[in-house]
Amino acid sequence: MTEQPSRPLTGIRVWYRPMHPRDSGEHHRVATPLELLFDLCFVVAVGQAAAQLHHALAEGHAAHGVVSFAMVFFAIWWGWLNFSWFASAFDTDDVPYRLATLLQIAGGLTVAAAVSSAFEGDFRLMVAGYVLMRLAMVLQWLRAARSDPSCRPAAFRYAAGITVVQVLWVAYLWVPLGAQLPVFVVLAILEMAVPIWAESHRGTSWHPHHIAERYGLFTLIVLGEVILSATNAVKEGNAEPGHLGALISLAAAGLVLVFSMWWLYFDRPGHTRLVRRPTMFTSMSWGYGHYFIFASAAAVGAGLEVAVAYDTGTLHLGGVAAAFPTTVPVAVFLLSVWLLHIGPTNECRPIAIGFPVTAVLVLAASFTPAPIHIAALLTAALVAVSVVATHGQAKSG
Repeated sequence: MTEQPSRPLTGIRVWYRPMHPRDSGEHHRVATPLELLFDLCFVVAVGQAAAQLHHALAEGHAAHGVVSFAMVFFAIWWGWLNFSWFASAFDTDDVPYRLATLLQIAGGLTVAAAVSSAFEGDFRLMVAGYVLMRLAMVLQWLRAARSDPSCRPAAFRYAAGITVVQVLWVAYLWVPLGAQLPVFVVLAILEMAVPIWAESHRGTSWHPHHIAERYGLFTLIVLGEVILSATNAVKEGNAEPGHLGALISLAAAGLVLVFSMWWLYFDRPGHTRLVRRPTMFTSMSWGYGHYFIFASAAAVGAGLEVAVAYDTGTLHLGGVAAAFPTTVPVAVFLLSVWLLHIGPTNECRPIAIGFPVTAVLVLAASFTPAPIHIAALLTAALVAVSVVATHGQAKSG
């Protein structure tokens, strides 16, 4: 009897397929409807994290808000990242795979529901949802180990490493409040060390174009949250009389910021670096480094809400303090895209130099009377420089 292929077959539905590694050079590999559903559910968690960051910043608790946001966003991002890379290598789209993925989605929605309590220092529900996501991932790795002997050592390492770290996350609930942050950092490092340890034996066959598309889709989702946050802020601010002109101007600046961020991220194919240098260091640094792209983009939405509150006089912060929640994440976004997509040694010097210079200028804009507007103009100018420089390269080539 002929064995069923591990990759999904168009128009054919079977309840079970052996989980063999998919071809890393497979043509026309795109995100599946299940992956899109996964992203859609995780966007709820991203929105909750951004909303809680805005509340903390508006109340003057910047340090607490930023730290809590970074911790919560790690749980969201890490659950999404692990699912995406596993799916790129082993997606069978059969009934067991779908059920395990739906279990991960349930964990992600639990994490979303726990965001507000996590910002208050109560991580019980957050840990419950996170551990549910990660244990569902263990089931997937054990299934991969059972189906394919070639990936068995790496799959067992993944399963064992994830399980051990989840036990430590449960123990984290008994960590004293003052020690929560350093212990969290240690556990996060252990989580990120598991793939490095597992892949060091024999790497899994993830698909570079598929991975780049998945990261691009999540970037779009996060930028969409920025637009939603800014729209809601303007809607609420419009209830305050006498601020319509300032709100329209700020909304326009916010849109320019979002459009520029989108342009700069997608201006160059995301898979280029993964294909050009297919090493574990490249894939890990590219994959892990996107934490700063995703988190900073999500934080921009919270920053724009703070800016609206400042312009309408409902926020009791100074101008610089009200500007930093937008300008700092925009600068982090620019530097992260520069490092991951452009590169300091890029042959096109105007682009290679333009990103860090613009990031510094965006931070400096915080000390001006119109920081959001100037930041928007600076990022739009960087887009223009990129377009002109790329056009020049194309002509010379």
